[in-house]
Amino acid sequence: MLEQRIGTWLELQDALFAGSWSEALGRHRSTFVFRGMPQVSNDLSTALNRQGLFVRKEKDLLRAFRKYARGDSPPSVESVWDWLALAQHHGLPTRMLDWTFSPYVALHFLTENPERYTDDGVVWCVDYRQTNQHLPRRLKTLLRREGADVFTGEMLATAASDLPAFDHLAKHPFVLFLEPPSLDARIVNQFALFSVMNGPELCLDSFLEAQAEGVRKLVIPAALKWEVRDKLDQSNITERVLFPGFDGLSRWLRRYYSPRGASKVASAPAASKRKRRRTTK
Repeated sequence: MLEQRIGTWLELQDALFAGSWSEALGRHRSTFVFRGMPQVSNDLSTALNRQGLFVRKEKDLLRAFRKYARGDSPPSVESVWDWLALAQHHGLPTRMLDWTFSPYVALHFLTENPERYTDDGVVWCVDYRQTNQHLPRRLKTLLRREGADVFTGEMLATAASDLPAFDHLAKHPFVLFLEPPSLDARIVNQFALFSVMNGPELCLDSFLEAQAEGVRKLVIPAALKWEVRDKLDQSNITERVLFPGFDGLSRWLRRYYSPRGASKVASAPAASKRKRRRTTK
């Protein structure tokens, strides 16, 4: 696994889009997915296995969620994988972990909370074609037959109709990436997908640390966060877009109009220390 400490905005762009050129297509088409977190100390444990709180309750949680949510669930939710995606999307502890195809969406989640601007952050970049090499043969065959690189719930259900069947597809740990149905505009706008491992107790950190290729851990220094945040705002990567509705709008306005001095932050890089004008809408 490659760990790289980023120094500037331009260096960050190079690192995020490295390896995106496809000779076969003659286009820039990245095979990486991204996850941004505000603190470099944040690991890749799921809400289900974080501190071991819910690992033994996975079956109970999902069964109860399906029972009580059925009347309000979208008609597209059919397989256990769609139910897991819906549950994860609405905050239930599951074995899934949120990722995005968009490096800028990952940067948003790195910088959405100004109270964390004194901490170094991290963006994980994972090449799903590399992680796919560790999949059991049955899943590799399924991807090849579908001409796909990531799974849908419908695809995965043909190989494993429930979690026990999925866990028994291989004795060794593996991870796959699953693209959920377009449950709402939030899923669509965040270009979202989920990682899933074959065991509720497994943590993705351990799996990725042993992978020599296709994994980059980008450490974003605290001093760079304000510049990243300001440029994301100018690029319209904001709560108003990623969380459509009044809640997202209010979150964006509250953060956008908060004065920089409201939180104790590291000083800006030397190149960015020129006097800033207060932006108004």
